[in-house]
Amino acid sequence: MAKPRAAFDLRAEERAPLSVLVSRQLRHAIVSGKVSIGTELPSEKELTRELGVGRSTVREALRILQAQGLLSGGDTVSTRRPRVSTEEVLSLAAAQAMENVVRLAQVPLADLVELRVLLEGAAVEAAARTKPALADARDAIAAMEAAGADVEAFRAADLRFHRALADAGGNAAFPLVMGALRAAISAHLGEALHRAPQPRRAITKLTREHTAILDAITAGHGTRARTLITRHIRGFYRERAR
Repeated sequence: MAKPRAAFDLRAEERAPLSVLVSRQLRHAIVSGKVSIGTELPSEKELTRELGVGRSTVREALRILQAQGLLSGGDTVSTRRPRVSTEEVLSLAAAQAMENVVRLAQVPLADLVELRVLLEGAAVEAAARTKPALADARDAIAAMEAAGADVEAFRAADLRFHRALADAGGNAAFPLVMGALRAAISAHLGEALHRAPQPRRAITKLTREHTAILDAITAGHGTRARTLITRHIRGFYRERAR
């Protein structure tokens, strides 16, 4: 009787540190869907036995995957198993990776803003065609209106609003890419709203712009929604980059 094939096989890998080979095998199992999001990995002992490597190698491989945002938890691997990361952790890892690339390559802020214009414009235009439920975006606007001069409350609501628009675009890549892009732009601008001479006035203006964008989407006016969000994004960064 043939021996069952192991889930992980290091023989086909090229020469590299053993912990790197193990992390690649585990990563492949995750990104291929063999191990789904939220699933606990086998215990350290089980991985050691299945892969035929030492515990220190397994521990280092898991640390690599945690650094990549693919695993969460499991700091003490022998007693608490690591889980395949949730979408939120993956989004954070993507945002951090994009920020690093942007900083290292010295990508100009203007280029990032134009990329965001293209992506978010496409998302709102698509949303206007399908008219999905946008209750979360409406709730976000209500939170903006209640924020007053509280910059942090507004920023949290703003993030929620734009995330809702990305989700409404109907493209699964929109929320992930746009979330990472927003994080990279935010790193460039820092605490710009905190430095505004009249934060309440700035928040009121931005809230009106958000409301107009959402109204255009719910009315099915895709071209207008795209025009409004383009003005909103460019105007916001132009004013705060002075």
